[in-house]
Amino acid sequence: MAAVRPWNAFTAAEAEVRSMVADARWQTLPEPDRAHAIAARTLVTRDGDRWVFGAHARWHLHDPADGRWHLAPPPRRLRARQVGHHATALPSGVVPSGPDFIAEPGSTQAFVGPDVPVKLCEQIRELLRANCRKSELDYPLTAFGEIFARDVPSTVAAVWGTIMWCAYAPAFDGNERLLTIFGEFLRRPLPGDEWVRWLPAPPLIDLVTLVAERRRAGQPRTALRLAALIGDTAHILLSDIRFRPRALALLTMVEPVLKRPGLDDEAALRDDHALRLAWLRRCPQRLARAVLVDTDPEAHLSHTVYDLVEALAFAPDPPRAAAVYLADLSDSRSMLPARLDHRLRHAYDELRRAGLTSTSASERTEPDGFAVMTPDVRPGARTGPRPMPRDSRTGSGAGAGDTGERAAGGRQETGAGVRVETGVGVRVIPPDRAGAAAVLGAAYAVGLAWSRVSGARVPERGFAGSVPLVHRLIHERDDSPI
Repeated sequence: MAAVRPWNAFTAAEAEVRSMVADARWQTLPEPDRAHAIAARTLVTRDGDRWVFGAHARWHLHDPADGRWHLAPPPRRLRARQVGHHATALPSGVVPSGPDFIAEPGSTQAFVGPDVPVKLCEQIRELLRANCRKSELDYPLTAFGEIFARDVPSTVAAVWGTIMWCAYAPAFDGNERLLTIFGEFLRRPLPGDEWVRWLPAPPLIDLVTLVAERRRAGQPRTALRLAALIGDTAHILLSDIRFRPRALALLTMVEPVLKRPGLDDEAALRDDHALRLAWLRRCPQRLARAVLVDTDPEAHLSHTVYDLVEALAFAPDPPRAAAVYLADLSDSRSMLPARLDHRLRHAYDELRRAGLTSTSASERTEPDGFAVMTPDVRPGARTGPRPMPRDSRTGSGAGAGDTGERAAGGRQETGAGVRVETGVGVRVIPPDRAGAAAVLGAAYAVGLAWSRVSGARVPERGFAGSVPLVHRLIHERDDSPI
């Protein structure tokens, strides 16, 4: 007889809400009625936290300090009971609209460890080869000039820009085939090193500029060819789930103009921003989350933090583990804490009071000489692991004497992953390659999102939290290490 999974309040509430929102009548209900249905399924845990499963098919946590609702994965290990909540106190942004529940699933995995599939790389190579010899006079480089040499045609930039815009977290193995095919066109070496290339995520306006400039220059056929090239690249990227959500969104933006040339002429002739808005208006609501990076950077940051905590679900205390990664971000104006839910804020403030935030400036990502991994390479290092701090509010966390752990110099291996002692605190490393790639990607996506919101610099050699993750992944790559 198959084992029966124990009943869980969060799982049950989530199933109820999904069933309601999937009903065709949901979108016809007045908003107050929808809010009441969601509020009635509010859960409360023993520490008093209130949770609702709402918009974007994600959990939202009530902040008792200011009454706001934050996106936050729930503590599924804790018991909870259904108590309901005042529907009028539930903001409209928490109530599902309907299409937001059928968003395209994606992946937070970086491209370190699990490489881009060989078939996808070969298709991109063929597309690039067929379009890279265009004249730079007909296809001038009006965007991505910091990446490519001046004599490179914008057809190359269109393929590159589409790949980078569609990538959830553009951190690539330094030996990644998908990058090496662009080698002859680069203006300078890519950011990062031979182990990991930490690449910038371009805004949608960069892709739009390539097309709009040609239309204003009186070259509608050239503009249409660039739009088609963006669409062709996005179509190839659909086969990798790490690109798929944004690739789908991009296809919904560019395909209509390929079927109706001239559709965007008025917007393109006005300016780049008008064309960008025309593209974004064509993106359906079910793919809205994929374009939040351009439409609502604040909301996008909240979703990336959610993804990071979710990627750390294996940890004894995911919010505390996530706070250690958030401590990497540069925040000289103390803007970050106000954007975090109270659990994350509490853990982050502990690190800040200890002077352990904004730690990425001096970090490197090369696996050789990792001071965080073994005490014999770091003078004066502790010979045993520092115990995981125990969260008095959730009862989670662990000490050095927990059963099933094996101390290995500066790290501990447990059933819930590896805990590595660093200068920032204890980082929890996933027990498998897929999990490590997911945390690496989620943490880098948070860094990129934070840069969009705050203007903070993204370290060229990666964030501090990437060090032990890269060390874990670099020996499990799909290809042979350099």
